[in-house]
Amino acid sequence: MTGQRRALVSLPELERSSVVANNTMNRERGLAGVNSYARELGVDLLAHLARPAPSWLDLCSGEGRALREAASALPADAVLTAVDLVGPLVPLPTPPTLEEIAASVSTWAPTRPYDLITCVHGLHYVGDQLGLLTRAASWLTEDGLLLAHFDPESIRWADGSAAGRAAIAALRAAGFGYDPRRHLLTLRGARTTALPLTYVGADPAAGPNYTGQPAVGSHYTPTLTGTDG
Repeated sequence: MTGQRRALVSLPELERSSVVANNTMNRERGLAGVNSYARELGVDLLAHLARPAPSWLDLCSGEGRALREAASALPADAVLTAVDLVGPLVPLPTPPTLEEIAASVSTWAPTRPYDLITCVHGLHYVGDQLGLLTRAASWLTEDGLLLAHFDPESIRWADGSAAGRAAIAALRAAGFGYDPRRHLLTLRGARTTALPLTYVGADPAAGPNYTGQPAVGSHYTPTLTGTDG
């Protein structure tokens, strides 16, 4: 059975859409407390970063408040990188350990590996969610940790039918863990992987997801494998 067919858009069109351009995720979210990364992820991030020269990459970082707060608690040789399509709306003095980058997470790539990579509710606004996850997996250090919120309901086949189960199965086969209660993907240790789904476009009119906020639908086709003959 197929789902509802919608017009899919390209990356430039998606990032100009009101759903992506006006999203407010992580604008106010700090490191700890009621509205925080610790609450959303269920992980003591500073404990994970208690190591020599720790490094943290936050994708879809919004105002970057969590990294700014972490900067004061981490050593001077820490490397903190915040990447967001818009970035901080009001420029503030940047701690020396923090680099803020205004760029699309769909095309940006780092020049170094990270001990921690987070994407707190950011995948909801990304077209090729699975592509970003496989790229981010290769950006980890040998014992690095990736944490990303993920909504399987947002993954669709090209005809609009549900592809969430296929996506979760593929991610688990690639080494990811998934907690459906928290809608949270985890991965430990860098790896190069390819998932058997090929991205074909995004639907910015997919409607609200489990957060109650409008989100993007990501559409795929099964990746063909095998040999001719």
